[in-house]
Amino acid sequence: MNPHVDERVPVLVVGGSLVGLSASLFLGRLGVGHLLVEKHASTSTHPRGRGNNLRTMELFRTAGVESAIHEAASVLAGNHGILQAESLTGVDHHWLFREIDPGGAMRGLSPSGWCLCSQNDLEPVLLRTAQELGGELRFSTELISFEQDADGVTAVVQHRESGRTSVVRADYLIAADGPRSSVRRRLGIGQTGRGELFHNVSITFRAKRLADAVGDRRFIACYLTNPAADGALLPVDNAEQWVFHAPWHPETGETLEDFTDERCAEHIRKATGVLDMEVEITGKAPWHAAERVAERYRDGRIFLAGDSAHEMSPTGAFGSNTGIQDAHNLAWKLAAVLGGWAGPGLLDTYGVERQPVAVATSARAAARSAEHNHPGYSPPPSTGGPQRDVLAVAMGYRYASDAVLGADPATPAVPDRFTAGGEPGSRAPHLWVDRDGFRMSTLDLYERTCVLLTGPEGAAWHGAALRVADRLDIPLAAYRLGPDPTHDLTPDPGTDWTELHGTTPQGAILVRPDGFIAWRAEGAEREPERVLTEVLQSVLCR
Repeated sequence: MNPHVDERVPVLVVGGSLVGLSASLFLGRLGVGHLLVEKHASTSTHPRGRGNNLRTMELFRTAGVESAIHEAASVLAGNHGILQAESLTGVDHHWLFREIDPGGAMRGLSPSGWCLCSQNDLEPVLLRTAQELGGELRFSTELISFEQDADGVTAVVQHRESGRTSVVRADYLIAADGPRSSVRRRLGIGQTGRGELFHNVSITFRAKRLADAVGDRRFIACYLTNPAADGALLPVDNAEQWVFHAPWHPETGETLEDFTDERCAEHIRKATGVLDMEVEITGKAPWHAAERVAERYRDGRIFLAGDSAHEMSPTGAFGSNTGIQDAHNLAWKLAAVLGGWAGPGLLDTYGVERQPVAVATSARAAARSAEHNHPGYSPPPSTGGPQRDVLAVAMGYRYASDAVLGADPATPAVPDRFTAGGEPGSRAPHLWVDRDGFRMSTLDLYERTCVLLTGPEGAAWHGAALRVADRLDIPLAAYRLGPDPTHDLTPDPGTDWTELHGTTPQGAILVRPDGFIAWRAEGAEREPERVLTEVLQSVLCR
């Protein structure tokens, strides 16, 4: 280890794209000091990674940025559904799906909603908020080398413009440095999965007349299937700015240089059917759809998150959402261990929980690309059915680890159908409640501490929680739910929190800071203080 250290931080985050910035935001919210380094000079300038699912928006809600994200995404607020058409000017078209939530059922499941916010609009919101929370974020700064020992990680980082280097000593390192992760490669961590699936070139362009051909079809994306010029069209402002994903076949010798402005413009004209349209190409960026998951997410004091841990086909935006949820899962565990109220073994549960989710989700993403006939993808015949229950992927994933008591290990990490029954290892259900005259979601309670919810007859659990938290020096909040103002939280009339959470008026639910149920008691207990002591020590790996 280099004895000279220029600066010390609890956490070093490598990579400042969506996942790295989300990690910085979540760590900042929890008061964890950190340094983020990103080799590029700024946040993304390319409109990609736009779909933010309900669970991700719940996390951003708790982190205080949901409204700012909706404001940044306002231009696409009216866009819904995936359209498939041979061209925009013909009559042969149909909706793969018209609405994400056609019956409005999701409104009863979450206080948040899906949000279409392109990466170039979302990242500045995360950056600004992370900086306001005190995070140190340095762009144009690259990780040069690192080594770790039993007590921490020593890294050399370099400012790319000045060439100035500095040595950073961190307790932990989060590698959010993308699918070609240099950290993962240096650690020698292998990957599983089918590997590369297909390749596209993302082309940004201006075309004033395209809006006339689109008309009132406000889609998220349109798959254009002209055999002579297929691709995917995505709106940026529904007026002049657009993105087109053109198939790219490097396996046949095709290079990026082959995608000249003239070729791209002509391809877009043929695909859309507007043959005399003026097209101004403003940018090009290659991307690769793959199905890969790291063999392990942790190496000592170093953790993989986002694309460094998993690669997925972009259909459904599963990859970016899974990565943001990685960061959230890891942030509270680092905060708990660094804060001294959880044992170091809690960090082992990060990979145990998140890797199975990635394996299942990456397979779902590939299947969805096949189902949608994504341009450039020619998969082998599938024996599986349609991937219709997106909620199961977005919010239904389950954890089975030492940080959960009572989870069924036989339950798939991502089930076929979404259910919300309050089972240990699942996301805690959403319930509207009144707290001192303020209407809020129960999900708003879960961020900085573990939370114990008890019913109107759960006074014994509630009192025991306060005593155990004080004795063990654990940040634990306890709330009693009931129908009258003497209780801490009053559910909306007609709602039954016990049924929703799978317990009774005498029972209790322990929810982790990430909003996942760690333990459930379905009734009263003779020695609630002893039981809660054992539960908390187990869940927090103390």
